[in-house]
Amino acid sequence: MSTFNVTRHLPADDSAAALRHDVLSGLTDSPKWLPPKWFYDARGSELFEEITRLPEYYPTRAEREILAVRAKDIAALTGARTLVELGSGSSEKTRLLIDALRAHGTLRQYTPVDVSESALRQAGEALLADYPDLTVHALAADFNQPIGLDEADAPVLLAFLGGTLGNLLPQERAAFLPTLRGDLRPGDALLLGTDLVKDEATLVAAYDDSAGVTAAFNKNVLTVINRELGADFDPDAFDHVALWNAEQEWIEMRLRARHTHTVKIRALDLAVSFERGEDLRTEISAKFREETIRAELAAAGFTLSHCWTDPAHRFALSLAVPA
Repeated sequence: MSTFNVTRHLPADDSAAALRHDVLSGLTDSPKWLPPKWFYDARGSELFEEITRLPEYYPTRAEREILAVRAKDIAALTGARTLVELGSGSSEKTRLLIDALRAHGTLRQYTPVDVSESALRQAGEALLADYPDLTVHALAADFNQPIGLDEADAPVLLAFLGGTLGNLLPQERAAFLPTLRGDLRPGDALLLGTDLVKDEATLVAAYDDSAGVTAAFNKNVLTVINRELGADFDPDAFDHVALWNAEQEWIEMRLRARHTHTVKIRALDLAVSFERGEDLRTEISAKFREETIRAELAAAGFTLSHCWTDPAHRFALSLAVPA
C-alpha cells in the first residue's frame, strides 16, 4: 500500500526570514537584483506551468523527449531503489523515471525535495493515486544545503531536472555541486538537466513569449514582496526584459523601470529609488556546453558517464557518478 509523509527540514519562519534577507540585500545593491526562487508562490507556480506549455518555451518539452527515450536506460544503468528529486514542483516529468524504475523492478521510494510544503503535498497526493506500493517520503528543505541521504535505501538516483542549475551563478554552482557529491555514496548517481547554448533568437523568445505569460511571471515577484513585506510596488511601472549575455552565456530576466519613482517596503523600513530605465535583475538562466558540464561536474567530484540530448540538441540530460 502507498504511503506518504513529509519531513520538514526548515524552521517555521525560514521562508519569511529568507525573503526579508534577500530583498534587503538585493534592492540595496548596485545593480539591483532578486533571486528567482521568489517567483514561486501559488500564482507564480501556475504561471510557470503555463510557460512550460508555450510554443516558444522548449526546455520542458526537450527534457521530456529525452526522458521518454532514455528513462529505461537510466533505470538499467542506476538500478535505483530510491529516487530523490530536487526542486520537484509538480513531479510530472519524474513519472517517466518512476515508471521506468518500477518496470526495472528496483524502485522502492520517491523523495521529492522542495521548499514549498504545499507543492509537495499536492504532488504527493497525485502520485499516491497512481502508484500503489510506492513510498513517497517528501522533504521540505532548501536543496542548497546538504539533505542527508545516509538512511536512504541504496542505490540512490538524485535528479535535478529542468535546467534549474542554470539559475545559479558560476561561483554558486561551484559551491552547490560539491554538496550534491557529499550527499551521495559509491553506487549512487546524479541525473542533471541543463539547457544548451543555441542561437540568440530562440533563447530570447523562450523568455519573452508573445502572449506575455513570462512577463506576468516576472512581475509576480513584485506582488509577492507587496503581499509579504507590505511594499507598494506597481507592477505596471516596470517592463519585462529578457537579454542574452553572450560573454557569460546566460539569459538575464530583468524588470526595467518605466519612470523614476520610489518604492516603500514597510516590513524593512526601506525606501528604494528607481531611475527611469533602471534594471532590476530577477533571474539568470545559464546555458551550457557538454565540455562545461563535464568540467563543472569533475571539479565537484563527479565523473560524467552519459550525456544525452534531444534530437534538436536543445537540452541535455547528464548521468554522473561519484568519482
